[in-house]
Amino acid sequence: MEPTPPITMEGMLLQLLSQGMEIKARLQDEAMDLMYDFLRSSLPNPPFYADAFLSADFSSPGGGGGGGAGEDRISALPDEMLRDIISRLPAKDAARTAALSSRWRPIWRSTPLVLVDTLLVRGDGSLTREAESAAAVAAVCRVLEAHPGPFRFVDLTTGAMDAHRTELARWFYLLAVKGVEELFLVNRPRPMDLPLPPAIFSLASVRRLHLSIWRFPNTADLPRGAAFPHLRELGLGCVVIEDRDLDFILARSPVLETLVFHSSQKQVNLRIVSSSLWCVQLCSCIVQGVSVVDAPRLERLFLWETKTTDDRVGTRVKFGYAPNLHSVGFLVPGVHVLEVGDTVIKASPKTVVPSVKILALKVPFGVRNQAKMLPSFLRCFPSVETLHIHSEKADQPTGTLSHKFWQEVCRTECVELHIREIVFHEYQGKRSELAFLKFILENAEALQQMAIVLANGSFSSGVVAAAKL
Repeated sequence: MEPTPPITMEGMLLQLLSQGMEIKARLQDEAMDLMYDFLRSSLPNPPFYADAFLSADFSSPGGGGGGGAGEDRISALPDEMLRDIISRLPAKDAARTAALSSRWRPIWRSTPLVLVDTLLVRGDGSLTREAESAAAVAAVCRVLEAHPGPFRFVDLTTGAMDAHRTELARWFYLLAVKGVEELFLVNRPRPMDLPLPPAIFSLASVRRLHLSIWRFPNTADLPRGAAFPHLRELGLGCVVIEDRDLDFILARSPVLETLVFHSSQKQVNLRIVSSSLWCVQLCSCIVQGVSVVDAPRLERLFLWETKTTDDRVGTRVKFGYAPNLHSVGFLVPGVHVLEVGDTVIKASPKTVVPSVKILALKVPFGVRNQAKMLPSFLRCFPSVETLHIHSEKADQPTGTLSHKFWQEVCRTECVELHIREIVFHEYQGKRSELAFLKFILENAEALQQMAIVLANGSFSSGVVAAAKL
């Protein structure tokens, strides 16, 4: 039997079109725009005051000359303080400081610059998408050429880079030569798998890197010394990347601490081998498996809305050597298959992860077979002190579990001895939810606090909600 071909977001759209479904180009573009906006919104905020502006008022008596209310006292500040002021301004305003006086001109050139392309073009909607992209790319080119560097923060999200591959190559060269600390680079779709130049590995100074809507370069073709020696945070949003290239990144990023995936275009099979990683997040991704092989500093592993290409096969989450793993979530019984060492979850001292103190699970209490797996998951983490349960709505309920079931099957070590706090999210007032909560209250001897977060639209009033507790 031939293996199922990998699924990509663009491939799914093309498949729908080939099957004769009436998806208009406008609707397809709107879907792309929604994804693009989501990826942009997930990026960190730039380190400047977007609403600030630089002004000088010399209208008062004595202004423009020597003393009094119009005296230019800011220019008299030490160079270090002036650089700090300029570094907190958008690039356009920072460049304008050079026009204030000759005193400011060398300050601008010697200040690590903050560059955000959305602030370099008109935002009034008067430009077409193509014109806005071209204007942004041209403005970025001017800034990168004019400023000697280094660049403290560079956020480039406006350009449709398929039409500007030459400029993109020049950007990487300039950023590599002049130095960049934080780079956020989003390609405006389409195509969604535009090849990212291998020159990305020339950015030796980068500490924080987020890439969205690209095809990652084939690392097998890179020179032996290619690496990210100072990279501490890497975000990949809707990026096509092969498993071998993920392995390469981890091996060549000796101080990498945070790895984040958003909306993967193809199936991810992540092997975590890193002496520096402490946080890994996968959100809205197609994930075949996550294997914690050798991660002595890993503290947090977070999965949200992950799926496989085949609904009949769950995402395998394997725990190997991770002695400091403290927080794990959101695991889903029936969707995630847990392995500890080489063993699929079973209750024994060799198949537990005793370091985990915070555990988050998504449980469809209305799907009997999935909810029945909850006790097995809890046995894997005997030392949990804070438990988050997200009650997932069941599209096709298959039956509920009684209070008797939980009493007979779920008397685990973490429930009886260690859980101090439980947060129950999206409570819908179902009998199966109430049975589980009652069991926790009766058996969790160390429990100090329980918080119940109501699902929107499930109750007409607080009085009704209280009556179902």
